[in-house]
Amino acid sequence: MKKLLIGICAALACVAVSAQEAESAETQQAQAPLEQPAWPVWLAFNSTKNIDVAGVRITIPYGECESVTGFDLGFFGRCRYFEGFQLNILRNDAKDILSGFQVGIYNSAGRADMLGIQLGLWNEARSFKGAQIGLVNLTDSGSGIQLGLINRAESFYGFQGGAVNVIRENDFAFLPIINVGFDLWTDPRF
Repeated sequence: MKKLLIGICAALACVAVSAQEAESAETQQAQAPLEQPAWPVWLAFNSTKNIDVAGVRITIPYGECESVTGFDLGFFGRCRYFEGFQLNILRNDAKDILSGFQVGIYNSAGRADMLGIQLGLWNEARSFKGAQIGLVNLTDSGSGIQLGLINRAESFYGFQGGAVNVIRENDFAFLPIINVGFDLWTDPRF
């Protein structure tokens, strides 16, 4: 009888410890809203905004998450922070920070610096350092190179090559074929 009573007490103690661990895990998840996927490959079929992906994210047809470090492949990929190679056929969108490459029809790096290359039909970035290569390239401020049919920048340090090249804060705001975005005439070194 004593052995049965000890066995029941031990079982109840294990259940109580398991319940406390489950509560502890739930409170830790509530305090840390971003989750890491269990595998290095994440299949995104919809918007999962509280996921940080490190590895490969496959977006069929659409995927949205907090950040991606690695590869983003599919049709339409959107995230807040991106580091790596984003190859989505229809749209690549890094809302805040992009560091790496975007290849697709429509590429955008929203509210922060883009460091790397955008290659597509339509490329836009609030600010960038690197290259934009496509039919239409737009930026508020940038440094590097823009190659395309239409290139527009508010302020730019570098070269633009295309049919329409606009740097609004430049002495020559519009030049066809090539436009240079540093002011050689007022720079004291020249």
